[in-house]
Amino acid sequence: MQKIKTTTSLSEFKDKHIGKDGTANRKQHDEGYQTFKIGVLLQTARQEKGLTQEELAVKCGTTKSYISKIENDIKEVRISTLQKIVELGLGGKLNLSIKLD
Repeated sequence: MQKIKTTTSLSEFKDKHIGKDGTANRKQHDEGYQTFKIGVLLQTARQEKGLTQEELAVKCGTTKSYISKIENDIKEVRISTLQKIVELGLGGKLNLSIKLD
C-alpha cells in the first residue's frame, strides 16, 4: 500500500506557491514578511503588556494612528522610533540581528 503525503513543510509550500529561494518573487515575499513581522511582534508585545494602542502611543510620544499603521503594515518604522516604542512605551529592550548567507 502506498502512503500518501498529506503534509507540506513551510519551505515546500513557499517553493511551490511563491518560488524557489533566490528567485525575485521569493526575495520580494521574504522582504515583505520581515516588515509584516515587526508589526505583529509589536502588537503582541503591546497586548502582553495590557496596553491599548492609545496608551502605548501616549507613553512613547506618538499617536494611536501611527501605532496602528505599524501594527497593520501600512507604515514602515525607523529603527530609532521602534526603539523608542519598545523602550519607553513597553519598558523593554530592542534586539536586532543580522544574518549573512
